[in-house]
Amino acid sequence: MKFGVTIRNMGVQSTPDILQRGTQYAESLGFESIWITDHIAIPPDDAEGSGGRYTDPLTTLAYLAGCTTKINVGVGVLILPYRPALPTAKQIATIQELSDGRLLLGAGVGWMDAEFRALGLDRHQRGKLTDATLATFADCFDNHVVEQNGQDFIFSPRPVAPPIYIGGSAPHALKRAIRYGHGWMPMTRHPEGIREAMDMFTKMASEAGARRGPVTAMSGLPEDKSEAEAALAGYEALGVERLVLSVRYDTLDEYKQRLESLGERLATG
Repeated sequence: MKFGVTIRNMGVQSTPDILQRGTQYAESLGFESIWITDHIAIPPDDAEGSGGRYTDPLTTLAYLAGCTTKINVGVGVLILPYRPALPTAKQIATIQELSDGRLLLGAGVGWMDAEFRALGLDRHQRGKLTDATLATFADCFDNHVVEQNGQDFIFSPRPVAPPIYIGGSAPHALKRAIRYGHGWMPMTRHPEGIREAMDMFTKMASEAGARRGPVTAMSGLPEDKSEAEAALAGYEALGVERLVLSVRYDTLDEYKQRLESLGERLATG
């Protein structure tokens, strides 16, 4: 099982120095990946914890990739309905190529009413918009010449497509992951929280004549070493490919300490 960690691209911690040095420290400790999140328009009455400040996820991933050499860079998750499909596909392909294939793409439909209103989007169309964007991604990464709106064009650069993990709950996220041949990215506090959904994912994929996609779970890790060991064993038994561990901190020094503590508990697993 692979292990990633989060870093805040929000609030007062989302400075160039903390983002860069925190990611480089995670890389030096051997973490497989670093993960950020996506918000684009936080309303004033929902800004606690961030102050409404979020750096753009794809721009931030490009920055983090440029500051590092080995660690994978991921977003969990990019809200697809917020963005035009073709320019987003171009951004994704560019990061994937310039990072030498280190991009990991969580993708979701979104949930915050205020953001959809700010963007002038109908929240009830988010599933349809997400499917259309995923179809565009597939078309762009699978074909040198792509057609959009009656116009043929060359899609380049066209590196190997990054792995995509559909965020959200069962069964809707699972159906979407199977339909497009992608993995799943659930959020959970412990292995038992996704056991039933993992079984459902396997069954639904089999019924569709497909293999179950890889699963990257976002979670925490108990402070107690024996409890941490049990949780890790539980995720591994479920077949989770990657565990992304949430890190809470206020300063860069505290972030480094949290990473070191995680490293010690992971070593017990």
